[in-house]
Amino acid sequence: MQHPDEVLFYTGTYSPEDKKGIQLCALKVPSGEMRILDGTVGIENPSYLAMNGEGSVLYAVSEQEEGQVYAYAIDPGTKALRMLGSRPTDGAAPCYVSISPREDYLFVSNYSGANVNVFPVQADGSLGEMSAQVRHEGSGTREDRQEAPHPHSVIPDSTGEHVLVCDLGLDQVVIYRLEEGKLTTHREINLPPESGPRHLAVHPAGQWIYLVNELNSTVTVFANNEQSGDLKVLQHISTLPEHYTAGSDDTAADIHVSPCGRYLYASNRGHDSIVLFLIDQETGLLTAEDWQSTGGRTPRNFSIIKGMLLAANQNSGNIISFSIDPDSGRLIPTGNELELASPVCITAL
Repeated sequence: MQHPDEVLFYTGTYSPEDKKGIQLCALKVPSGEMRILDGTVGIENPSYLAMNGEGSVLYAVSEQEEGQVYAYAIDPGTKALRMLGSRPTDGAAPCYVSISPREDYLFVSNYSGANVNVFPVQADGSLGEMSAQVRHEGSGTREDRQEAPHPHSVIPDSTGEHVLVCDLGLDQVVIYRLEEGKLTTHREINLPPESGPRHLAVHPAGQWIYLVNELNSTVTVFANNEQSGDLKVLQHISTLPEHYTAGSDDTAADIHVSPCGRYLYASNRGHDSIVLFLIDQETGLLTAEDWQSTGGRTPRNFSIIKGMLLAANQNSGNIISFSIDPDSGRLIPTGNELELASPVCITAL
């Protein structure tokens, strides 16, 4: 049962189908204490989650060789999940799922399949048959990671007219036009070789977009023109401290802007930290301000919830909670930890 001072969140994990891959958890605010309330079996490797605006339907990719995307109805009282159905993604290792602003389409990117899917969303939140699929072609310059296209995330803009796909293998952000459930290539934004674009975060005001690049551990700042569907590069900045010598395990992962729009956070695997950037409110440019240990290994994902930040450490099997200082943006460890196997995504109710 949820307590009055708790907010709920779902955690996606790497786990077999017979284990509770999606966990329903509670976070006590402001103490940072966490606990597991429930779990859902029947899905393998639910590595990324997305929820509709009402909090009535949860979507999860099943990251396996023959990829699937699942839809779950969320019980209004208990928040337990009831499967509405699943659809094949026609590609391997789906790793991201997102919803259009009008919640009429669902998007999935398949990391190893090199393809991106569009599914119509039915009235009850279930998914119709795939309405569109695009498949990327080509390769990048880094042979061990860019031997082929690797779409890593797919994010619609606020108008719903354009969809942005980060392709780690091609060093590109590909912008598509979305028309009646179909995708048409609109523009390709090239990143420096061996960047490895991974995830995007949009500033609350909409005029800037921040891209975390996995392979060279940087953030790229874009000026965002939604009307024309274009991005202009303003800045590249490292996610790692200036005098830190990066190794092969150092790869950036997730990125989020604080709701107030003053702070940007990105996670560093290997360095096992969250970097804090200050956002210039006139230009959108970044200044690196602080690095906070995530208290575990391999922070693949994190989430900002009610003035707190939760970091999911995949390889140490724990989630660590932090308070966010509203005046500085710095992360303050609460001393609380939630243990669960291979947490890789956090989505708040």
